[in-house]
Amino acid sequence: MPLRRHYLRAAAMLVVGALTQPMLANAQSSYPNKPIKFVVPYAAGGLPDTVARIFAQRLGDRLGQSVIVDNRPGANGVVAANALAGAPKDGYTFLVTDGSMFSINPAIYKSLSYDYKRDFVPVSLAARAPLYLAVHPKVPVNSLQEFIALAKAKPGMLNYGSSGIGSTHHLTMEALKATLGLQLTHVPFKGTGQSVPALIGGQVDVLFSALPSLSGFVKSGQVKLIATNSAQRSSQEPNVPAIAEVIPGFDFAPIVGVLAATGTPASAIERISLEMAQIAKMPEVILTLNNAGIDPIGSSPADYNKAILGENERLSKAIAASGIKSE
Repeated sequence: MPLRRHYLRAAAMLVVGALTQPMLANAQSSYPNKPIKFVVPYAAGGLPDTVARIFAQRLGDRLGQSVIVDNRPGANGVVAANALAGAPKDGYTFLVTDGSMFSINPAIYKSLSYDYKRDFVPVSLAARAPLYLAVHPKVPVNSLQEFIALAKAKPGMLNYGSSGIGSTHHLTMEALKATLGLQLTHVPFKGTGQSVPALIGGQVDVLFSALPSLSGFVKSGQVKLIATNSAQRSSQEPNVPAIAEVIPGFDFAPIVGVLAATGTPASAIERISLEMAQIAKMPEVILTLNNAGIDPIGSSPADYNKAILGENERLSKAIAASGIKSE
């Protein structure tokens, strides 16, 4: 009798195991089964917010769950980083940000509580937004090579505008100056809303800015585009050469990507990464982002990590060359 009970018990356990296995597999494959949140460390309307909202809409459609954009500006990314760190590590909360949060901010601000390598896991490089080197018509150059020759022939005679000290616009020019030994006078402004009008009015000779703020003036002949700060030419303006064609490895185009908190399930990271890559290939997404001056990318976590580390290295050198002191 005891032997019979033993066999019956073993058979029952096999049946339970056979029934449970599909249930577990189904539970794992059901991700996501609730809304996902994209935390953005800036106010609505900026580059990371624009990228987050365009991808969130399509991601929600593909996953069958809403993807909510949660703007958490403040404290140089600390507010958003804390929001991510305080959320459950279950694959339902992600950070969408530009690279400056990990490259520029740590070099300028001493009191940051977050650390890229410690606190974050890359998911996908979503997009890149190249900046264009634009010159006023009074400047007698029509190419990057001519600009370089003029700057070298007349050291200190040309000035350039930027969106502020420590901005990518500023650091791109500082990197160009340091690499080529140029002498240009920096005129910082509070954003492109001030710097671009100063260029159009002739108060500054040259600056870096995103295409949407320049395209109308290019069409009217009020400004000339002579180069882009991306590693390669952009499909937005394929006739404008990349600085990298003259200076190999030069790449300061802002990047925007999705990150998770350390400890997030690898399966969730892989799923979101794969979906982001597919969304980046959609013709309507490409068109919408291009109209905003953005090139969609979509990448693996490994490729995004490589992009972040590369940007960090390049910008740290530019910050050192600019002489900016940490606060």
